[in-house]
Amino acid sequence: MADIWADIGAQISRAISQPFQVVQTRSVGGGCINQAYGVSDGQTTFFVKLNQASKLAMFEAELAGLKEMYNSQTIRIPQPVCCGLAGTNAYIGMEWLDLGSDPSAWATMGQNLAAMHRTSSDLGFGWHRTNTIGETHQPNDWQESWLRFWQNQRLGYQFRLAKRRGGSFPQQAQLLAAVPELLVGHDPMPSLVHGDLWSGNAAITTAGEPVIFDPATYYGDREVDLAMTELFGRFPSAFYDAYESAYPLAAGYPTRKILYNLYHILNHFNLFGGGYAAQANRMIQQLLAKVN
Repeated sequence: MADIWADIGAQISRAISQPFQVVQTRSVGGGCINQAYGVSDGQTTFFVKLNQASKLAMFEAELAGLKEMYNSQTIRIPQPVCCGLAGTNAYIGMEWLDLGSDPSAWATMGQNLAAMHRTSSDLGFGWHRTNTIGETHQPNDWQESWLRFWQNQRLGYQFRLAKRRGGSFPQQAQLLAAVPELLVGHDPMPSLVHGDLWSGNAAITTAGEPVIFDPATYYGDREVDLAMTELFGRFPSAFYDAYESAYPLAAGYPTRKILYNLYHILNHFNLFGGGYAAQANRMIQQLLAKVN
């Protein structure tokens, strides 16, 4: 590992245009996909994630997503530094942030996320490159129609992956055909979204500043972020109150929330299998009940 850290230290040094040599490393929590470390020269610390070399494109997309959100200057993002190869590993390096707990900061999180969602794109819905949602490929070809984007590049794509995995979704075709009715009258602007915003990808720094990280960035309906914050345990109520005050949601969100979270449940089936297929089928039935 010593040679890997020497290589990563040299690449960080070039990226920040000042000397940096890794003299201390410590393993930290980094999720179920990557190994994560704090690396330091004794004065400055960076957060580094490692994976096998074949995952370089995943880290390149993550670095680009962090930059896209960071450049919006709306919400705290770990400043992206660099990514690359070191030995047999791919890595990404970014600013180290000390995380704490300050319940009063969740209102600011809602306000700042609303500000980021006002960042838009003239190119429509999508992004300039593919990225990943977890370890799943996420296509982001630009489209003018949000309906078609969600129907084809999100739900349709996940259903195709699920078929290869042996998933059974008997009402898949009906659900895809119902997307126009489920989104009727809803004409969102393309908003810069985090794309994978659950509680594991949001935190409060020890300085009391809300921060988001580990993105699956693209330009889409801002409601996809709000929906996912409710999927695996809601954020504190102060977050939703502040967001609604800053950028009210349109009528019909409770139904669209199910449609948008179906994407993540299908993705969890494709990643982990298990009971996620049954959960997805229940969500499909809920949605079809609203159009029949």
